[in-house]
Amino acid sequence: MSSKTTPESPLPIRTVLQMVGGWIGRLGTVWVEGEITDLSTRGGTVFLTLRDPVANVSARVTAPRGVYEATVPRPANGSRVVLHVKPDFWVNRGSFAFTALEMRPVGVGEMMVRLERLRQLLAAEGLFNADRKRRLPFLPGTIGLVCGRESAAERDVLENSRRRWPAVRFKVEEVAVQGPYAVAEVTEALRKLDADSSIEVIVIARGGGSLEDLLPFSDETLVRAVAACRTPVVSAIGHEQDSPLLDLVADVRASTPTDAAKKVVPDVGEQLSLVRQLRDRGRRVVSGWLDREMSWLTSVRSRPSLADPVRELERRAEQAEALRDRARRSLSSSLDRAADDLTHLRARLVALSPAATLERGYAIVQHPSGDVVRLAKDVSPGTLLTIRLSDDRLTVRTEDPDAPDGQDAPKSRAGGTSRRAPSGAKSPKSRAGREAPDQPESA
Repeated sequence: MSSKTTPESPLPIRTVLQMVGGWIGRLGTVWVEGEITDLSTRGGTVFLTLRDPVANVSARVTAPRGVYEATVPRPANGSRVVLHVKPDFWVNRGSFAFTALEMRPVGVGEMMVRLERLRQLLAAEGLFNADRKRRLPFLPGTIGLVCGRESAAERDVLENSRRRWPAVRFKVEEVAVQGPYAVAEVTEALRKLDADSSIEVIVIARGGGSLEDLLPFSDETLVRAVAACRTPVVSAIGHEQDSPLLDLVADVRASTPTDAAKKVVPDVGEQLSLVRQLRDRGRRVVSGWLDREMSWLTSVRSRPSLADPVRELERRAEQAEALRDRARRSLSSSLDRAADDLTHLRARLVALSPAATLERGYAIVQHPSGDVVRLAKDVSPGTLLTIRLSDDRLTVRTEDPDAPDGQDAPKSRAGGTSRRAPSGAKSPKSRAGREAPDQPESA
């Protein structure tokens, strides 16, 4: 329930405290967990401070002596307990405290159950997946180290790293590695180193301890901070048997701080030995290759073609000359045969040509249509005929062979020039009563 107040009408402090007490009283009883500090007993009452193991938060608790003594084992400073409490607010003093109605120690088994529940939750989110793991650089220039103040873990990491590679550089963040401030300080140092671009890998190191001592490295806040880092993180917490949740989310897990130095920094002696081995191997490979190439070159140089290269050229030149002579003879023979064939064909063509027949004194008689006159009966008197001679043509008109003699024969026309038929030719009589030369056989 809220009350409206103004500077002119403020509420008395007792009224406000009574309102606060009423709100707290309505909360009822609750179960809380924390770590006991400042434990003391006065009369029949036990006084203690219950502190949150992660955050810097605490509250006063009073418990009847009987409640405290009934707890087995009996808690002491540093013990983790679960209390069934009733919140109380004293209006007169304006103070708040819990009254413990029941007290239970938090055993190792119970803590393990809670850690397993948290592990399953984070695993379901994929924070422990192998594909999220990043490879460490071969030779980091600067390494970030989160460790306890002047701790043995710090000395182990620094000394072993510098023994393996003397030139390695570190940026150290000293923090609380157990207690209520551990989670906050480790998380802050981790984020600071991750923001530094010169840092190539971060190592979180702590020596061994009890389960309670190592609980900060299983805290959900720290685990999520490691998962969010851009820089690879190496977890080196406790000993081989210790396994906080930080080991699962880190990119590399080292069993001890000394092991972390071996994983992060290469050994200079081993690297020099590896270089020598690689150099020897390279020398053998190159030497073998050179030997094979020299053998091949020797075999090539021993070939006859390279032993006397001029002789090979001369042999090739002789082959080319022989081929050229052979081609010349073949071409000449082919041309001669072609000339003979042409001569024979020309002679046959001349012998079979009608012009040759005309040259021997024969003539070709043709109708005006161009058809050859083969028989005398095919020509009627008065028909115009063309007589083809070897050098010209004559146009004549036929007459009846029974016509009386003495009539003038018609003039012949051949290109405007009148010619007489050859004396030996047979043909029908001309218009003048003279007989025309005989008609030659058809050509």
